[in-house]
Amino acid sequence: MLRRTAPRAFSAAAGSLRGLPLDGTTINENVKSAKYAVRGAVLERSMELQRRMAAGEKLPFDTIVPCNIGNPHACMQLPLSFHREVLSLCISPTLASDLPDVFKKDVVDRAKAYAAGLGGGVGAYTNSQGIPAVREEIAAFITERDGHPARADRIYLTNGASEGVRILLTCLLRSGGLKDGLLTPIPQYPLYSASLTLLGGTLVPYHLSEGGNWGVEMDNLRESLATARAGGVEVRGIAVINPGNPTGNILAEKQIKDIIDMAVEEKLVVLADEVYQSNIWKKDASFSSFKKVACDMGYTGEEGDERLQLVSFHSTSKGYYGECGLRGGYMEVHGIGAEVRAELYKLSSLSLCSNTIGQLATGIMINPPKKGDPSYDTFTKERDDILSSLKRRSDMVHKALNSMEGVTCNQADGALYAFPRIRLSNKAKKAAEAKGVPADEFYCLEILDQSGIVLVPGSGFGQEEGTLHFRTTFLPAEETMHETLKRLSVAHEKFMDEHRD
Repeated sequence: MLRRTAPRAFSAAAGSLRGLPLDGTTINENVKSAKYAVRGAVLERSMELQRRMAAGEKLPFDTIVPCNIGNPHACMQLPLSFHREVLSLCISPTLASDLPDVFKKDVVDRAKAYAAGLGGGVGAYTNSQGIPAVREEIAAFITERDGHPARADRIYLTNGASEGVRILLTCLLRSGGLKDGLLTPIPQYPLYSASLTLLGGTLVPYHLSEGGNWGVEMDNLRESLATARAGGVEVRGIAVINPGNPTGNILAEKQIKDIIDMAVEEKLVVLADEVYQSNIWKKDASFSSFKKVACDMGYTGEEGDERLQLVSFHSTSKGYYGECGLRGGYMEVHGIGAEVRAELYKLSSLSLCSNTIGQLATGIMINPPKKGDPSYDTFTKERDDILSSLKRRSDMVHKALNSMEGVTCNQADGALYAFPRIRLSNKAKKAAEAKGVPADEFYCLEILDQSGIVLVPGSGFGQEEGTLHFRTTFLPAEETMHETLKRLSVAHEKFMDEHRD
């Protein structure tokens, strides 16, 4: 039987142990320390300029050009017809009967197939791991892509690839004062650095070789691992972004094999971020997944085969779909045992399930119309038009950047970005120091003020000491790209003239 006790009388000293308000001094320090450059100070300035323009203020430009983030639809890329039509019928099933002449048969059939597996429609929770029918579609896609079997029970649908990365890192990085770390490419997508900071992990950098078209140098990778371990860091895994963000490099199968060999030898979990696998621009290049190469090497990932532990990520946000706002994605685990898979399921269950529209969008992404389907011709034309335009825009951007004073830029073989190196004068660096900001951020802010173009400082991604970069997308609409590049060139020339030593 529980006994009631009188409330404890607090002394003045004890009163100091009472709860604290949430403010800037009591917030989790890891939250304050986390940085996410693609939505940092330069973007904040652009929003301020947008408000000033809306209030009628005259600026040197009349539009803000968002080159800071891979957000295709914000840059006027149109959605794919089949994808949106299927989603429309999933959200409003009566449209098929209300508008019988609008939707093609394969659109109606796909929506009906999804509805049969949803039970309560898109407004109901799904299985926490994701809609079973969609996971089966993903497994079929991976099997066809790689030539090796994939299993639906190894696939977890997530709110974009980013959520999958956070879930996996939550499992990987231990608490209790342990100094766990992750080998992370530099430059890197700041999701990794920010997530490591939030979770109390250690970023262990391995620098990509700018002179080697941003490739991975295995000697450098092993040296980074050894240095971290010597410093007391328990390195748990390695993140690989292929094709690269922000660098646009594509890993050859030989490089992937070398990384896998090292991961097996050193007992590292591989995090393969493969969201740009459909964005391949180099003529003789192709994408090979880590899963394919691992299976080719004999690491089957079957129950009990945990020699290689690999987690791969994909998303609806990139490729030729560009459906960032729908937040669709998945992760596939390979060589991960049943006990850990159960914990991944538990973490997925904390948010009950990923959003149903994103789950369906993921299924449509990896299972588009096939040859002979009524929607096939429209789909292939829309897809090919988007990809060919992106390739032309990539070429335009890289040509323009390499024509600018003090700028050099490797051609992007894949992904959606250019990551040029800029060489600034001592005068410019001192001006940045006087304002208390990194030199590359100062440059990006000045370019924004003159052109309205939003860039991201290279310091937000990490860069070799003594170098400066910025990242830009090549997503602005093709019909406006010449004008955008002209604005950038004029603003850059003005900056260089004003800051000559």
